[in-house]
Amino acid sequence: MTSTLTTAAYRRPGLRGLRLFGQGPLFAGSVAVLAALVLVAVLAPVLAPYDPEALDLGASLAGSSGDHLLGTDQSGRDILSRLLHGARTGLLGPLFVVAVSTLLGLLLGVVAAWRGGWADTLLSRSMDLVFAIPGLLLAILLVSVLGSGMTAPVIAMSIAYTPYVGRLVRGIARQEKQRPYIEAYVVQGWSGWTVCVRHLLPNIAPTVLAQSAMNFGYALMDLAALSFLGFGVQPPAADWGAMINEGQGAVLQGAMLPALAPAACVVLAVVAFGIVGEGLADRIARRER
Repeated sequence: MTSTLTTAAYRRPGLRGLRLFGQGPLFAGSVAVLAALVLVAVLAPVLAPYDPEALDLGASLAGSSGDHLLGTDQSGRDILSRLLHGARTGLLGPLFVVAVSTLLGLLLGVVAAWRGGWADTLLSRSMDLVFAIPGLLLAILLVSVLGSGMTAPVIAMSIAYTPYVGRLVRGIARQEKQRPYIEAYVVQGWSGWTVCVRHLLPNIAPTVLAQSAMNFGYALMDLAALSFLGFGVQPPAADWGAMINEGQGAVLQGAMLPALAPAACVVLAVVAFGIVGEGLADRIARRER
């Protein structure tokens, strides 16, 4: 009877306890921005007024007008249409990076914390080794093997971001493992797998969610940088990083929007993800005091 009461005595606030709009106007505005970006990415074919890859050399570097609200680039392509379609690659790549790195980080971190001993040492040193390799350098190496495009950078960034999640999960899982409710479940004969899946993971999920939100912004920035350098998404596909690279020549000709508009989208998305991640982390910290 005592052990049953002990197991029910502690439960961290779950994901449903994180009220998204309880952090102030800045946090709420950031959530609204991210929701708008997702909506734009999904509805890009409907919202875009033109084909993002349609060339019109006669309208090269046309300024803002009723036909082209943000003007055109050097090839006469509509900048607004390319921004809307660029939201797809801009968000899809980081989504894969965060999903893969979070799943791998959760697995490695929980196994290291739960098993301890040589397993903890081996996994921790392995994560430290990967952590020491710059993600951009790893991406460039993979691009040289697999070729340019989205695949190699996404794989490289997924590997590079895994230690961030793994080390975080290992630390909080080790603290969680020492709590009485975990010991009570083990004493009752519950398997380690069942305890971790049904109780340990739900209790550390909010913290991992906050870290993943911040990682999403960092991954978006890294993938945009790789596309800017020519290692990521290749022209004529619409991608914010590639658009900044293509717009450099237009800046020298006095046209700022071809480079400034996609750069503003990258900054806006990264800042919004950072604010949301920090807001979730602050709320979690306050609820646990």
